[in-house]
Amino acid sequence: MKRVVGKKILEWKNSNRRKPLIIRGARQVGKTWLVESFLAREFESFVKIDLEKRHDIHNYFDGNLDPKTILPLLELEAGRIVPGKTLLFLDEIQACPRAIMALRYFYEQLPELHIVAAGSLLEFAFGEISIPVGRIQYLHMHPMTFYEYLLAMDKEQMAEYILKPQSGIPEEIQKKILFELRNYFFIGGMPECVKTYNDTGSIVETFKVQSEILDTYRDDFSKYKPHVDITCLDAVFLNVAKSVGEQLKYSRLSNTHSSQMNHKAFDLLVKARLITKIPASDPSGLPLGATANQKKFKAAMLDIGLLQRICQIPAELELKEENLLAMYRGKLAEQFVAQEILAKTDSELYYWSREERSSSAEVDYLVVHQGDIYPVEVKSGAGGSMKSLHLMLKKYSNCPQGLVLYSGIYKELPKQKLIFMPLYCAGSISD
Repeated sequence: MKRVVGKKILEWKNSNRRKPLIIRGARQVGKTWLVESFLAREFESFVKIDLEKRHDIHNYFDGNLDPKTILPLLELEAGRIVPGKTLLFLDEIQACPRAIMALRYFYEQLPELHIVAAGSLLEFAFGEISIPVGRIQYLHMHPMTFYEYLLAMDKEQMAEYILKPQSGIPEEIQKKILFELRNYFFIGGMPECVKTYNDTGSIVETFKVQSEILDTYRDDFSKYKPHVDITCLDAVFLNVAKSVGEQLKYSRLSNTHSSQMNHKAFDLLVKARLITKIPASDPSGLPLGATANQKKFKAAMLDIGLLQRICQIPAELELKEENLLAMYRGKLAEQFVAQEILAKTDSELYYWSREERSSSAEVDYLVVHQGDIYPVEVKSGAGGSMKSLHLMLKKYSNCPQGLVLYSGIYKELPKQKLIFMPLYCAGSISD
């Protein structure tokens, strides 16, 4: 499988300013695969140490964190490690927080060694140690985008059309890509799910893999136990999935737990990268985070395939829907757009909500493209109400035009300052 992030990790490998690299992301988004099956091929030798499996190695990091002390011990376990020729991979590094601290000294005393670490729930480990700020680099991994999914499904030509200006793409091709997108809505971007569907052609088999991944995430909930009740975590996880695209209140995320407990559960799920908080923001200027309202927010799930599985959406009925925006009351489309933007920008995501009381005016997302702020609406058709979008464009003259993502073909309405784009363009509308 081809991952776009592969280009970034090669840039790291060849950089003169290279520091130890930590690959962050939720479980099973492809962190280990990226190192073992892609990066390792660039080196004469490869040494992997799984710190979740090898608790007996943890004591190597208990005392002196000098690389000259630690490296010989690691070599006895895994083989010769030669700076400049060997890639050292510390997998599941969150299981040994002092190994994270040791990365600082590898950078300072042995900078010629290529060392990569990967882990999930890293934010929990960071709470136990002093993070070596300025001594390590980070690479964030997301589920496979629709573009990467098409490449994995041997639809390279279709994938290339996504990256081109849509104004020049024939209508029939745009419709074919939209038709393929409905499959992605249910398969999603978790690498094992994409591989299973590619190998078997069976959505049912893919659903089984999604259920297994969700079970793995729920098993991880026990690791949050000192922080919050597991049943609360499970309830909040489910209710966030069911409420994608809606403004949330902590008190409503679980009826059987306090608002404070729900808040804590929500924050832990954000830390684990299973959900993303999307605050409201004032689009009067950059950065959008400067005016973000953390008390008014929506959320997106990690992956659209996992979203439909956790909500038990009846695929046999939803796949018959001609309009992608009609699927699961439009929630799948809103999740898809958020997921694609987050994977492209690897930064915060915001939306707009009018501050006036008793106002329901809201625009789904805000994106930044070439230094300008664009409001983004996810709509079911070229018609329908655009009141919120028009209101925002009128109020904020700094926004050049509005972007409408829908299940139709590309069209421009310059008089209304609107561009209608096929839904699959979500990943190409921001910097």
